[in-house]
Amino acid sequence: MEITRAMLRLARTGKRDVVYDLGCGDGRIAIAAVKEFRARRAVGIDIDPERIRESAANARAAGVEKKVRFLNQDLFESDIREATVVTLYLWPWVNLKLKPKLLAELKPGTRVVSHSHDMGDWKPEKEITVDGDTLYLWTIPRR
Repeated sequence: MEITRAMLRLARTGKRDVVYDLGCGDGRIAIAAVKEFRARRAVGIDIDPERIRESAANARAAGVEKKVRFLNQDLFESDIREATVVTLYLWPWVNLKLKPKLLAELKPGTRVVSHSHDMGDWKPEKEITVDGDTLYLWTIPRR
């Protein structure tokens, strides 16, 4: 959970944010975003239906199911345009493949935080180390 909190702090997540966690796993980032950081809403996307069931159960247990949605989708085909914060803990090649989608679909000012993997030639504006893991922050630039 310390990495989760550090990612959300690095993105300066707050009450106006809509957080999208791509490859959401058990839902912990989306749940923490609304429960601890008071994000307006959060959406977790994962291709594995078992992870989506687990995420939904975790959101119910945390009492945040009305503010969090979990979608069983391919993140490359998902509509992510409403995000103001995007979190990633994906394979390096997935980050690189995802970069054009992030830059094309997200509004300028949207913050993107990745756990452990960078975006190649797109240099992060901030990098921190937490428990031996590197976290990266980018902000979608003006077009």
